[in-house]
Amino acid sequence: MAEATIYAPATAPGRAAVAVLRITGANAAEAARLLTGREPPEPRRAALRRLRDPRDGSIIDEALVLWFPGPRSETGEDMLEIQHHGGHAVLAELLEILGGVEGFRPASPGEFTRRAFLNGKLDLTAAEGLADLIDATTRAQARQALRQLEGALGRLYGDWRERLLGALALIEAEIDFAAEEEVPDAMLARVRPDLERLRAEMAAHLADGHRGERLRAGVTVAVIGAPNVGKSSLVNLLARRDVAIVTPHAGTTRDVIEVQLDLDGLPVILLDTAGLRETEDPIEAEGIARARRRAETADLRLHILDATAPETTLADFDEATLLVVNKIDLVPASRLPAGAIGLSCKTGTGVGELLAVLTNRARRLLGTGETPLLTRARHREAVQAAAAALDRFLEGAAAGAELALLAEDLRLAARAVGRITGTVGVEDVLDRIFATFCIGK
Repeated sequence: MAEATIYAPATAPGRAAVAVLRITGANAAEAARLLTGREPPEPRRAALRRLRDPRDGSIIDEALVLWFPGPRSETGEDMLEIQHHGGHAVLAELLEILGGVEGFRPASPGEFTRRAFLNGKLDLTAAEGLADLIDATTRAQARQALRQLEGALGRLYGDWRERLLGALALIEAEIDFAAEEEVPDAMLARVRPDLERLRAEMAAHLADGHRGERLRAGVTVAVIGAPNVGKSSLVNLLARRDVAIVTPHAGTTRDVIEVQLDLDGLPVILLDTAGLRETEDPIEAEGIARARRRAETADLRLHILDATAPETTLADFDEATLLVVNKIDLVPASRLPAGAIGLSCKTGTGVGELLAVLTNRARRLLGTGETPLLTRARHREAVQAAAAALDRFLEGAAAGAELALLAEDLRLAARAVGRITGTVGVEDVLDRIFATFCIGK
């Protein structure tokens, strides 16, 4: 049974000047004939067409129609795109018409991208990059996602897999065709140097400090301190809106409040936490316990002190903690602890300095973004599996293990890398052997 032709709006619901309806599949051209009464326009050139209801011939809209015949389309299939006016009534009528045609059905979430992957138009890392680009809220996130969508990560893993398969082809050749004069001897000695270099590249890739994953999710910054030192006031000030309740009463904040910030294009998640103190109130105690847990796992911590009653020094904190002294408008500057950032939530003094320090810290945690980074836990797990298999190969090679066992370790390493991009094929090694050694001539 042929796969259904699918359709879906490609723009967000609501009132707009223009909306886009996309149709892909074997019957996409039929949709053009059905809605316009004409054949699809010239490929990749917009044509103004009048849309009509085929049931009674009434006019629905005037729209731009674009035709992308497969395989030179985003999905690899025939694809029709209709750019119509963005009113709800127009879209609803178009969807109703297509829904009544045999062989057509609404697309499921992500199905256009899924078909693009299945038709070889992009690999899994690029598909994930597309999803990240859509979800990006800051410039840095968008740039990382775009690099991944354009294939930076896929090319890296593709190169690794090619090198593993190349080595495996040589090892398999030595096993199966050692009697043939055309097959060079000592294949193992030939492949070991490059595989040792590849293992070092994997180690460097894994030792990235989770920068790519952190950039996707955002740098978490926990605002901690005793009650009434100005934590919620600072969060509101940095967020530029009232996201946390501020009162003179201790224990007002009970749960962790998350606020997303964009610091010079970098994603930061600010966590307003309950004031740290001893309490008999079970609800407040639970809030304090949550505050401590989130602070422990946060990338950075802002420990807020009251300038009128400082209770600690920088020696009490680790490198992930910034000491911030609030209410400096009430005391002389000489009373601030050495190295602390002084500010006043009331007057705004010192906020610029705090933002600059926070931005620099976040930038160091996220890195420059010039090289492809691991962006998902599944990537990390697969690279770790490939590295473990490669370790077994190198250790076995040094110990004189059988070539068949060594070949299996290379096969497992290549398979693990292939899982990242979605490129896993059992015929790859045979193809390489035939091409390289002219077997069967």
